[in-house]
Amino acid sequence: MTGFERHMFICSHERNPDAIRECCANKNSLAIMKAIKSAAKAEGIPNIRVQKSGCLSQCERGISCVVYPEGVWYRLTGMENVPDLLEHLRSGKVAENLLMELEV
Repeated sequence: MTGFERHMFICSHERNPDAIRECCANKNSLAIMKAIKSAAKAEGIPNIRVQKSGCLSQCERGISCVVYPEGVWYRLTGMENVPDLLEHLRSGKVAENLLMELEV
């Protein structure tokens, strides 16, 4: 294997409870990441990788997620997003309803 067809990173950054900025870890990002990873494995989706990342600097927008090679950024809200993310991993179909609006 020379690499992955798709690589999904989900922010797991954790800030101190007294921090001014929000963090994805407090929004249950690790549980969502584990659910996606387990579901992808159970479905046998080949040649992908799902993993946690450090801060993606978008924590205030929701749980941050980015999928490469497409470079698609998602704003996750919870476990209800798992089916849409699995479809992206499986077929490359972008989940328009989860797209994060990035400031350029």
